[in-house]
Amino acid sequence: MRILTTHAGSLPRAAALRSLLVEEFRGRGTEPSAFDEVVDAATADVIERQLDAGIDIIGDGEQGRESFFSYVQHRMSGFGGRSARKPMADMLHYDGYRERMVAKAHPGPSVNLAAPPRILGEIAYVNRAPLDKECERFRRLLEAKGRAPASGFLTAPSPGIIAASADDEVYPSMEARLAAIGDALKVEYDAIAAHGFGLQIDAPDLAMERHCLFADASLERYLSFASEVVETINRALVDVPRGQVRLHVCWGNYEGPHDCDVPLEAIWDVITRARVGGLLLSMANPRHAHEYRLLDQLRWPADYQLIAGVIDTTTNYVEHPEVVADRLERIARVLPDPAMLVAGTDCGFETAAGFHSVHAPVAWAKLNSLTEGATLASQRLFG
Repeated sequence: MRILTTHAGSLPRAAALRSLLVEEFRGRGTEPSAFDEVVDAATADVIERQLDAGIDIIGDGEQGRESFFSYVQHRMSGFGGRSARKPMADMLHYDGYRERMVAKAHPGPSVNLAAPPRILGEIAYVNRAPLDKECERFRRLLEAKGRAPASGFLTAPSPGIIAASADDEVYPSMEARLAAIGDALKVEYDAIAAHGFGLQIDAPDLAMERHCLFADASLERYLSFASEVVETINRALVDVPRGQVRLHVCWGNYEGPHDCDVPLEAIWDVITRARVGGLLLSMANPRHAHEYRLLDQLRWPADYQLIAGVIDTTTNYVEHPEVVADRLERIARVLPDPAMLVAGTDCGFETAAGFHSVHAPVAWAKLNSLTEGATLASQRLFG
């Protein structure tokens, strides 16, 4: 028995690809065959790098997407223009910090998730071509390396992150907006699962929106929103096997104070109602590393998996393998069963094209440390 390794989805993009994706986000588009060629090469490269690092459950690095959620504007109807995203509350508490962080994390042209598409019409999944191409590409490249689709995963956003980020000129309530987005995302969830991949649902809304859209609301109001998101996810997953899905919950993948973050304990009962087989949590960063102490006090669903983030994706420190092993060992000791533990990263390394805190070669070094640390922890825990 050993601790398997994975990561949270997005991986560094080459400069040429990043430029194409930024142009796509801005609505200028690129010549399709040329774009596909660049994405194919980039995806093959990140698959090779993950295999070289010894990652067990690998992804496509979101190489063909402009960001982890705004890409849906190219697949769904109803989106256009730009929203004015409410900033994270912690950024406003320290004079000048937001500007400093943005300048550091956006060193060049980038996709601006502070201004995602707004909702201008009825939402429906109308363009399956990019989705089918993405799945077929990943399957082909995996099989070329002798890997089965089940050894890989693809990501898709939570309906809540889209609903919370978009200004809405159409739907009369958050509930109606979530329902429409959830119905559209079901197409994506079903397709990824039908190809045999693991499905990771990226849901920073289930933690981050507490200090963003709901910063001025009560905790109860926020939890009501989160509950509605989880119910929407569950409806969208009705035809997907629970064990094929993992839910990624985080407090925002940015280097900031994070002193307005909602505690894990406050959201646990809501997020574990999601019809999924496991949870990916940020457990390496300095604001949430202590929350492993809660894990033996919480209610766990049956046959559940915890993918613990033991690599910080906002700092250029390369974690020593012994540090990674220490984190995994102390988490394993408070879990109901150490066998439920998988080693991962706190979040992605480039959640939007051009938005990254970690230098690309450093990101790959961090994945090497992840696998080395997981090997050490496995030897100590399981012999």
